[in-house]
Amino acid sequence: MKRFHVHVSVENLDQSIGFYSKLFGQKPTKEKSDYAKWMLDDPRVNFAISTRSKEAGLDHFGFQVESDQELQELKKLADAASNNQVLTQNDAVCCYANSEKHWTIDPQGIAWEHFHTLSEAKTFGSDKTESKE
Repeated sequence: MKRFHVHVSVENLDQSIGFYSKLFGQKPTKEKSDYAKWMLDDPRVNFAISTRSKEAGLDHFGFQVESDQELQELKKLADAASNNQVLTQNDAVCCYANSEKHWTIDPQGIAWEHFHTLSEAKTFGSDKTESKE
């Protein structure tokens, strides 16, 4: 089953954690010095914030999946939407997780990430695609 993913870049992490914890009615599922994430079940959303982007605001959208098969299905859709302009990242480390993923950019320049989380990681890691230059 897929989970919608939103990543927002924030200027003040503590202030934003306070705001979103009240907005969602729960504390973050994961909290680090530069990152926080809420895994909401109603609606099914992986909502993340971090201080790692160049400017505050929307960083990217995406879908988190639970299987490699779901990831491959989304890859076919991303290939069709972007004329095969998809960046695949095998063995990616990002957002304190080890994942298989791919990226595409929509016509407005917003990055879309599809990923399957495999395990926890000790570092934030990095990605090769950013929604803002």
